[in-house]
Amino acid sequence: MKMSLKITPLLTVMLLTGCAVGPDYQRPSTAIPTHFKEAKGWTQATPQDANSKGEWWQVYHDATLASLLKQVSISNQNVASYAAQYREAQALVGQSRAELLPSLGYDASSTRSGSRASGQRSVSNSHAADLSASWELDVWGKLRRTLEENHASAEASKAELANITLSAQSELAQDYFQLRIIDEKIALYQRSIAAYQRYLTVIENKYAAGSESRATLAQAQMQLESARASAQDYQWQRAQMEHAIALLLGRAPADFSLPVAKLEAALPAIPNSVPSQLLQRRPDIAYAERNVAAANAAVGVAIAGYYPDLTLSASGGVSSSAINSLFSLPNRVWSLGPELSGTLLDFGATSAKVEQARAAYDASVASYRQSVLTGMGEVEDYLVQLNTLQGEIAAQQRATDAAQESARVTRNQYDAGMIDYLDVATTENSSLSAQQSLLSLQSTQWVSSVGLIAALGGGWQADTQ
Repeated sequence: MKMSLKITPLLTVMLLTGCAVGPDYQRPSTAIPTHFKEAKGWTQATPQDANSKGEWWQVYHDATLASLLKQVSISNQNVASYAAQYREAQALVGQSRAELLPSLGYDASSTRSGSRASGQRSVSNSHAADLSASWELDVWGKLRRTLEENHASAEASKAELANITLSAQSELAQDYFQLRIIDEKIALYQRSIAAYQRYLTVIENKYAAGSESRATLAQAQMQLESARASAQDYQWQRAQMEHAIALLLGRAPADFSLPVAKLEAALPAIPNSVPSQLLQRRPDIAYAERNVAAANAAVGVAIAGYYPDLTLSASGGVSSSAINSLFSLPNRVWSLGPELSGTLLDFGATSAKVEQARAAYDASVASYRQSVLTGMGEVEDYLVQLNTLQGEIAAQQRATDAAQESARVTRNQYDAGMIDYLDVATTENSSLSAQQSLLSLQSTQWVSSVGLIAALGGGWQADTQ
């Protein structure tokens, strides 16, 4: 007891003055321009990935799309997998936090043993009950750095979950818009097929009457069957889009169908200026930055390997050969004392671990900076694409209107007997091609708008808490 009284003040001083070895974390600097090249007023600032972005898909005002996207975080199996990994990381944080505190254990035993020597048989009983406590004193901050590392890793896991969720949602939204545009393309071909069928019937009647040539009849038949083949081609494309949406919802393709419907969504307009923190809300950037923090803490854990571990342990109990007198005062036993353990010679193993941890930190910093640059590049790409598409779609709309007018005029001229059907077929094909091109550009525009929202971490609206 006198020894323990002398040791206690020493341990108290060491606990109060203990420090965490290794570098304290500072977020790495990144060379980011103050604005986006393709949009004036777009800037970056402090990471805001923890802020709520709300339901970013509401900007499209499409009830069907909103209903589908809400199911992703519930039913998507990739999301479920990352959610489980996040819970695992949280549990590891709890374990690390518990290691900072004392642990209490117990042991109870009862044995009966016998032996025979010199023809004599002897039997003995042994009964014991024991309570023990141990506490690893975190003098050098090894346990605190481990907790710091695991906490940062858990935050990285949370960001990874947010990233996979946003990725699945944006992919589903893009598939949805492409499917709806395919529906419009199929509808366009169905209208063309109906018109071509009417023309073929007229030409067949004229051919039977001897007023049209066989070449004209063949031309009309070819035009009709070509349109039917193209419509069939879009049917399997639509089916595959529907299957992709089913998988993103965590459902078998056989159990999901999306009825044909007109696209009623509203394409959001790109604002001229946005809040400066949007890019830093990207969960993949947050994931990379949290990995840097974890790697920094790992350096401290490795450096702590140079220093000894100090553990305070105590135990007390009773031991007796007779169970009825086990808990009597003379049978008690106890122990109390510190334990100091460390490495005297490891031929550079600890130094190698420290160097390994520092190299891993440098790699995570480079990965973080690359994530920021990649995010910048994605935003710039989508911005220039959307800005260019506006003019391109306007020009294609004018071309489509002109092609439709040309087809209307040639139809009237053919009905009046002024031109051959070959001219009609040519202008009709040109009109159909122009309309298909316009729909393809619009599909790209919808997909790119979703891509921009995802590249900004979930929209360009102000944060909602």
